[in-house]
Amino acid sequence: MSGHSKWATIKRKKGAADDRRGKIFTKLLREIATAARIGGGDPDANARLRLAVDKARAANMPKDNIERAIKKGTGVGETEAYEEVVYEGYGPGGAALYLETLTDNKNRTVGELRHTLTRFGGNLGASGCVSYLFEKKGHLSFDRTGLDVDALLEAALESGADDVIETGDSIEVVATVAGFEPLRRALEAAGWKPASAGIVMAPLSTVRIEGAAVESMLRLVDALEDLDDVQDVYANYDISDEEMARFAS
Repeated sequence: MSGHSKWATIKRKKGAADDRRGKIFTKLLREIATAARIGGGDPDANARLRLAVDKARAANMPKDNIERAIKKGTGVGETEAYEEVVYEGYGPGGAALYLETLTDNKNRTVGELRHTLTRFGGNLGASGCVSYLFEKKGHLSFDRTGLDVDALLEAALESGADDVIETGDSIEVVATVAGFEPLRRALEAAGWKPASAGIVMAPLSTVRIEGAAVESMLRLVDALEDLDDVQDVYANYDISDEEMARFAS
């Protein structure tokens, strides 16, 4: 698991998401509306919308908000279209950054990204400069506490998982994009509920960063995730467990 995945897991356990609920709701509402606009308003027939709705429910978003976002995406009531734009660049220590955004103003978005990256020692790059370092994958994360790891591993592999990765605090189940939804449905039907699930850009290789670059990198990720237009931040940095624990404390 990359350092970015470790940091996301730590933040989830610390409840960092609750402190940013307003921003998270903004991002989720954009994703719900965009998914509905692209694939229709029925979550059962639109896998992307189903994922977005599930994330919204997990964040305790009111049902009315979800329904309004779906209606907005399908052209009922107020309409507001966002464009999906990917930006690429580098962070402290040379780690690659792959940034997925939903924006109604690309000039604003690129300006905010450039300012944030510069502030923490990173920089924007040209399109395609780091995308080859990532691969789209289905990803499910399970909290390890009280989990029968062997049983989950067996169930995941029998249901089509490509890989199961054990870490200190979680079990990460990886699948192809095509195999993700059948795997998720099979595991949930068997009683295995993931802490998080979705389609991600997984790094094909990692870059170890140490010392001062660790704090700069993690603060950069947090700052990027705080931007309203940024939906997902992917990075290929690797940080030792000792360094991660030092910063998280």
